Amino acid sequence: MEDLAVKGAPVTSVHPVGAGHNWPRNDGVDLDLSWVVDARVNLSAAERRVATLPGRRTVKKDAQAAWLLKAVTCIDLTTLNGDDTVERVKRLCAKARQPVRQDILDALGMGGREITTGAVCVYHRFVSTAVEALEGSGIPVAAVSTGFPAGLVPHDVKLREIEASVADGAREIDIVITREHVLTGNWQALYEEMRDFRAACGDAHVKAILATGDLKTLRNVARASLVCMMAGADFIKTSTGKEGVNATLLVTLVMLRMIRAYRERTGLKVGYKPAGGISAAKDVLNYQFLMKDELGREWLEPDLFRVGASSLLADIERQLEHHVSGAYSALNRHPIG
Repeated sequence: MEDLAVKGAPVTSVHPVGAGHNWPRNDGVDLDLSWVVDARVNLSAAERRVATLPGRRTVKKDAQAAWLLKAVTCIDLTTLNGDDTVERVKRLCAKARQPVRQDILDALGMGGREITTGAVCVYHRFVSTAVEALEGSGIPVAAVSTGFPAGLVPHDVKLREIEASVADGAREIDIVITREHVLTGNWQALYEEMRDFRAACGDAHVKAILATGDLKTLRNVARASLVCMMAGADFIKTSTGKEGVNATLLVTLVMLRMIRAYRERTGLKVGYKPAGGISAAKDVLNYQFLMKDELGREWLEPDLFRVGASSLLADIERQLEHHVSGAYSALNRHPIG
């Protein structure tokens, strides 16, 4: 299994992007309200598309292991709990450095590869802790910001929080938009808000969390995606993980189509991050298949694809162990932090 790979998704680039890497950057464009207002979603066609995906796309054995290893490199390993502690964050960072046990990697023929997660995602309080724990690894720290998860603190406070996280060493900032702007169709306000967030991030990459479960319609999701990209979001992200409905394949399809349309019109690449509720290895495979189908092989790399998750990693490691041993182990043998 020395050349473990799968057609269309070889595990050749296993180390994630980080400081010093050449990330795609979206500098944004002027707000085009006609483009935003014209955005439409064919609901029945979109539903048929995602309903048939699992039946049309499947991988087994070595191919599945390769896809799952690729998924590991795209995980933003996350802890966003009220009872987070410094020690928990340190344990999470240790897992990010070695997300898959060495004996499993050796059995897969991947023992010599440096496989890490895409990033570690924490509250601002723990940014400096994570930066110190990840020093020398190349793994970036992502900070949730702008009054996460509701995003209802004053605008100037949001900007100061971004600036503080960047000052502490965060290389990525996951911001939350003001959902009211979307629900009331105030696209100018959303654009200006996002432009301010983009400026406050400086050289750090910015992921715009749309909180799609709060946006009511797929048309709103499409329009919010376009506005945030026009305003300079490097990634668009589904959810905070705190909404009643988080990432779904249906919402993902809509957002990927907007990313494709933005690329075709502007030439700028924007990444995608589903988050919330993706806890099983079989689920992340469907997101990967949809990414490749809609945007191409390039969007399977961590500079353009991330998955916000915590328990997902444990299930992936468990599935990989089953692949090499033929037996399933208990989840408690695969701690994440």
